[in-house]
Amino acid sequence: MTRLIVGPFNRVEGDLEVQLEVADGQVRSAQVNAPMYRGFEAMLRGRDPHDALVIVPRLCGICSVSQSVAAARALADLAGIEPAPNGRLATELMLACENLADHLTHFYLFFMPDFTRPVYADRPWHGEALRRFAALSASGQGEHARRATAARQRWFTLMGTLGGKWPHTLSIEPGGSARAIERAERLRLLAQLREFRAFLETGVFGVPLEVAAGWHSEAALDAALPARAPIGPAMSDLQLFLAIAADLGLDQLGAGPALYLSHGAHADGAGTPRLPAGVWDATAGTLRAFDPAEVSEDLQHAWLADPATASGNAPPRHPAQGVTEPAPDKPGAYTWNKAPRLAGQVVQTGALARQLVAGQPLLRAAVARSGGTVYTRVLARLFELAQVLPWMEDSLAQLRDGAPWCHPLSLPREGRGCGLVEAARGALGHWVEVQQGRIANYQIVAPTSWNFSPRDAQGRPGALEAALVGAPVRPGETTPVAVQHIVRSFDPCMVCTVH
Repeated sequence: MTRLIVGPFNRVEGDLEVQLEVADGQVRSAQVNAPMYRGFEAMLRGRDPHDALVIVPRLCGICSVSQSVAAARALADLAGIEPAPNGRLATELMLACENLADHLTHFYLFFMPDFTRPVYADRPWHGEALRRFAALSASGQGEHARRATAARQRWFTLMGTLGGKWPHTLSIEPGGSARAIERAERLRLLAQLREFRAFLETGVFGVPLEVAAGWHSEAALDAALPARAPIGPAMSDLQLFLAIAADLGLDQLGAGPALYLSHGAHADGAGTPRLPAGVWDATAGTLRAFDPAEVSEDLQHAWLADPATASGNAPPRHPAQGVTEPAPDKPGAYTWNKAPRLAGQVVQTGALARQLVAGQPLLRAAVARSGGTVYTRVLARLFELAQVLPWMEDSLAQLRDGAPWCHPLSLPREGRGCGLVEAARGALGHWVEVQQGRIANYQIVAPTSWNFSPRDAQGRPGALEAALVGAPVRPGETTPVAVQHIVRSFDPCMVCTVH
């Protein structure tokens, strides 16, 4: 048995380290370590509840809107109010803008550059991957990555109109949005949506978005974009990914737990999520409702202690009663990340979970065939690019002149609130408790908290830890490329994890 420590990973938001036990050319077990503590939950204690709207976006420079929305929803729940319809639509547009940019960034800048590594120089697609995705190349390579970066920059100009700025947009409020969008601005927003649509249709998919969003089977996908087609410049970037995935067997790499969680996403003007909340059990092929009361956080292997017990460990708590007290010398701990569980079970969360809960037939069939793998996780994120942008066009058309954008807020001096949202990487939850008008407790469970969790008190590995088991390790590899693919398919955001 050989032990490898892989990390820190580049192209990752925050520090990440993975310890692997390797035997017979395969990973036998893995421990995932978030080695940095930041203390946001401790910072919030004793503050005015409104301060959360300013502080929590600073958790992350990638998903700051998602953090803002979760905080606003927690305060809205505390106050018992609903956002104004215009404000809800504006908030959903900001969320969608950030999430689609995240999907684009993940594909072009985080995930696909790994296929330009010299280890793949003998593969027939390697030259085309270099031309499109090579990172920081001065030789003219990485052409499509540069185009995507430019498209992302233009795309984010939407946020200036919708929310004033990005990141750390401050227009998001419990009662809606503090920034009204004038009619002339809506026309500019529509033009920007159409520009991004053109980029996606010509570069990423090679077909209209409605056609891509309508693929309902793997056979239909392969008929439109054959993975075995000759490699060349005429391929869309999705088709090249499909060719690489077929050649390397990415549909058999990195299968994680078969339980998938979604908080629900992309609500319309009436507040109905277009992607509903729920829990999909891929083994049984069943869908059930999501109950936030079933969420708990296990501290067994985290450098965190429960001061109510002599040992520092305690039975898992619901986040509403959660404790975040650093214990850097705690025996048996190996990460700052807690171990969130749903009714005691390990789950995956992210774009794939959203699509499985929503019943997308292509992805349900792919997961039934091969599981939640590198292939299906990345494909689900690309699918959302095609699916969500038309919803944004519809939401923009639903904005109404003369309708309110933000309802006034009066917070109680005592109470609790919960705010749930879907960030690009998956299920994000904020729980706040207020006593005597001040924050008494604030707990955050981020998507990477779920996916990159450590083992719990029963010894069950987190989603990534389980997905890494069986990953091939080539002779002489110290940073196995297969491990890189699996980790990046989950798209870690470690700074959101170590609050």
